Amino acid sequence: MSAPRHIAVIDIGKTNAKVALVDLLTLSEVALRRMANAPVRQAPYPHHDVEGLWAFILDSLAGLNREQRIDAISITTHGATGALVDAAGELVLPVLDYEFDGPDRLAADYDAIRPPFAETGTPRLPLGLNLGAQFFWQQKSFPMEFAKAAAMLMYPQYWALRLTGVTANEVTSLGCHTDLWDPWKADFSSLVDDMEWRGLMAPVRPARDRLGPILPALAAHTGLDPRIPVFCGLHDSNASLLPHLLSDAPPFSVVSTGTWVVSMAVGGKAVTLDPARDTLVNVNALGDPVPSARFMGGREFSLLTEGQPENWTEDDISTVLTRKTMLLPSTQRGSGPFPHHAATWLDDDGINDGQRFAAVSFYLALMTAICLDLIGADGPTIVEGPFARNRLFVGMLAAATARAVVASEAATGTSIGAALLASDQVSAHGKGERVEPPTDGAWADYASAWSVAIEAQG
Repeated sequence: MSAPRHIAVIDIGKTNAKVALVDLLTLSEVALRRMANAPVRQAPYPHHDVEGLWAFILDSLAGLNREQRIDAISITTHGATGALVDAAGELVLPVLDYEFDGPDRLAADYDAIRPPFAETGTPRLPLGLNLGAQFFWQQKSFPMEFAKAAAMLMYPQYWALRLTGVTANEVTSLGCHTDLWDPWKADFSSLVDDMEWRGLMAPVRPARDRLGPILPALAAHTGLDPRIPVFCGLHDSNASLLPHLLSDAPPFSVVSTGTWVVSMAVGGKAVTLDPARDTLVNVNALGDPVPSARFMGGREFSLLTEGQPENWTEDDISTVLTRKTMLLPSTQRGSGPFPHHAATWLDDDGINDGQRFAAVSFYLALMTAICLDLIGADGPTIVEGPFARNRLFVGMLAAATARAVVASEAATGTSIGAALLASDQVSAHGKGERVEPPTDGAWADYASAWSVAIEAQG
């Protein structure tokens, strides 16, 4: 086969699942299929609807291939998720939803065995946000089912297994606050050996490895060329980072926005990460540690705007900046830089929908600026994903950081990076508008007042 050009990217986000067709020649999405991704709240615990997702994936691949021949398939998914499969590749337990609180019931037992932050760069997180805590809880709660497991897989590689029949793991998902990976040694953590899980861990392969062609039965079902290669895949935030690792000179930072807003600093200032504020060490697609911080910004945006359209005026912006109408953290508690703060509105009496939208956008930008500061970010900030289209978010982020912000044009920031796994390109140039800090001092004054208000909370 000739060099692949049109790459189908399976992108499983926490809120939405997508299959995008990416043209490697133009580094653009030329088609996109999307569905809502909601957990199944049934026994034995809330879990991902993998069969519903699988049907969507196959239908999307078949439909996209009818419109434009697919040359290769790549995969990216949200983190904090893994699968336990038997020797036949079937699930021995449902894929647990990381927002389920079951793992917290064994928190004391897990805390006694999990590695320290210095070893893994993983902060202790609630619910199932530490994948190690999920596997620990599943083993203790369902010992008979767990004993049938032949392999532990990260979530992108679970889908790769279904496509190719090949079991694998990969470092960006292993290194995403799992407690399972030591980024400094590039090996499994002490937890894996203490729990005797090393024998269950599928082989670790590079994100851009070709695991194999699509299974013949799937090729027949979808109409895809049976020779189409499937690439190992990677964690979604690291997919957003990859094009910039290949193209941009440090220092810079990338903010991947979706259900989670994940900030990653490359070549930034030396800082000591604070695990109590949801900073962590991710591992990029090249295998290198990356200081990172996160908060559940996309979820907060959805809850705060309740689906209302972006509809504001310049007068609305002026009013919010002048009155200092602001939202203080945190709408989603338990994670992010202010995990124990309760959300509070200031000077919001009588605000209209446009002013509320502006204040919410400013809040999300200021939370992102805090995250960037915590990880020593320097140089321009590239925003990927939905928030790149929010001019108020981008402007306030530039004002709060006093650095330029590049708003990516890609509709789905993760899809371009995931598609590049199928390319031999050594560089990739994304497109985006560069926004300098506003010359109107009211924006920087607002950012300062927001910080003072948080300090006053204690």
